[in-house]
Amino acid sequence: MHKVTGLVIASMLTLGSGVVLAAETNTESDNAWHHDDPALKSGYVQNELMFDGVNLTEEQRQQMRDLMHQARRDSPRINVAEMEAMHKLVTAENFDESAIRAQAEKMAQEQVNRQVEMAKVRNQMYNLLTDDQKAVLIQKHEQRMQQLLKMQ
Repeated sequence: MHKVTGLVIASMLTLGSGVVLAAETNTESDNAWHHDDPALKSGYVQNELMFDGVNLTEEQRQQMRDLMHQARRDSPRINVAEMEAMHKLVTAENFDESAIRAQAEKMAQEQVNRQVEMAKVRNQMYNLLTDDQKAVLIQKHEQRMQQLLKMQ
């Protein structure tokens, strides 16, 4: 269980930093990404945008929107039945640690599957970038990691 939990937390931190480094173009034109564009919102960080500070072309923005729309259609859904099963275990008269552990591991594996799918989409988005854009994104990621380390 500790390995699964560690993997989930590490994945969330790694992927979350990519989400936090989300996207708004720095062009003089009026076609910058909007904070309320539902195609860009992540299931994990609702109000953050992808690739902040990276100058994206209109074609790149559209390709990324298309990837996010497709990911939403294809993504594994949250399993409400599993959440309900956990709720019943938690609210039971007698605490059953082994049952809760098994349920938590099952739910954690579903979360891992969702993380993997989002990582796949983010990789596709990353590979749409030019080398210069990738360098900016890497720099932003390093800055975010330094901020996170300072908060520990």
